[in-house]
Amino acid sequence: PPASQNNEQGSTLRDLLTTTAGKLRLGSTDAGIAFAPVYSTGAASGKSGRTMPNILDDIIASVVENKIPPNRAPKINVKSEIKEEPKDDKKCIQDDCSKRYSDIQYSWICDKHVLWLRDHKNSNNWKLFKECWKQGRPVLVSGMHKKMNFSLWKAESISLDFGNQQADILNCKDSIISNTNVKEFWDGFEDVSKRQKVKNGETALLKLKDWPSGEDFKAMMPARYEDLLKSLPLPEYCSPEGKLNLASHLPGFFVRPDLGPRLCSAYGVAATKDHDIGTTNLHIEVSDVVNILVYVGIAKGNGVLSKSGVLKKLEEEDLDDLLRKRLKDSSELPGALWHIYAGKDADKIREFLQKIAKEQGLEVLPEHDPIRDQSWYVNKKLRQRLFEEYGVKTCTVIQFLGDAIILPAGALHQV
Repeated sequence: PPASQNNEQGSTLRDLLTTTAGKLRLGSTDAGIAFAPVYSTGAASGKSGRTMPNILDDIIASVVENKIPPNRAPKINVKSEIKEEPKDDKKCIQDDCSKRYSDIQYSWICDKHVLWLRDHKNSNNWKLFKECWKQGRPVLVSGMHKKMNFSLWKAESISLDFGNQQADILNCKDSIISNTNVKEFWDGFEDVSKRQKVKNGETALLKLKDWPSGEDFKAMMPARYEDLLKSLPLPEYCSPEGKLNLASHLPGFFVRPDLGPRLCSAYGVAATKDHDIGTTNLHIEVSDVVNILVYVGIAKGNGVLSKSGVLKKLEEEDLDDLLRKRLKDSSELPGALWHIYAGKDADKIREFLQKIAKEQGLEVLPEHDPIRDQSWYVNKKLRQRLFEEYGVKTCTVIQFLGDAIILPAGALHQV
């Protein structure tokens, strides 16, 4: 700064902090600070008085107080902004989008909580997606299978190419994991008679657990890896090279979560006696997730629900009218049932599940977290109780062949 400028302004952050720190009135209870302290000065800090975080807060507060000239009003009037904020931001974003994005085919489903992009080819989809993503809402993009080489993703094709591989197979009903030949899983994928039986003679509900995943996927299935990457929805966000894919552009010293891709394959519940179980229990992902339904098998054999039976079971769910309409479209093939919850409801859901566990006589240990442990599939009866007792509503989505479901990190879901 010019020499004539007051030295207190400081030319560096160090100067600014040291000159301001000397003026601090430690122990002052002056209410005029701009930021509330991060740490309290009471019992939490013991008898030693002010802690370092408090001092830094006061420095920041003092800087804000002292360095804004009294004759210049702050640029942002917080009170006026709060007044102008719409009461119903859902309605606001929808009304605004209908005017600004008239060239995009889209709908709102699940009580306006989920954006459905109906034309996967529209290059402007990402602009509307951005508005929705800001608010942490799930997004559904349909028709992705039309961009893919469908023959690569058939069960028989994967079994033929990789049947001799070993992988972990999970029995979803009793959570027992076994390491076995992949061919055994795929042989029973659409032929119930070839599926494993459990002790009581019931057909096992099996899941091929994240096989293959990450670099293994790329090395083992290069053709499928390339087919998947070129077919990703909203490539600006979802592609590893996407300009708005933050995770892909982080510096190398960050520890990144497993960004996949991974293949998730499971039998449907149509051949089991208990249709109120899932292949993926309620859980949270630490990163945003894109899940594309690349193949839907039609199981054959004794005890399997017919197509009309499957549709009837799905119609019993609390579905959006647009999803009911898709169910009646013979060109659509339903394959997975999702229940999704907003991240803000995680504490309520955790408390609810611990309450249910106690009701059922289960031991609830202090370190036990029902969501982290993925120990619950919340059935229809429990979903109703969750709404009635805690006000948490379930967002129910049917995933059809070719649908991509995009979930923000922190969203709870089961499948």
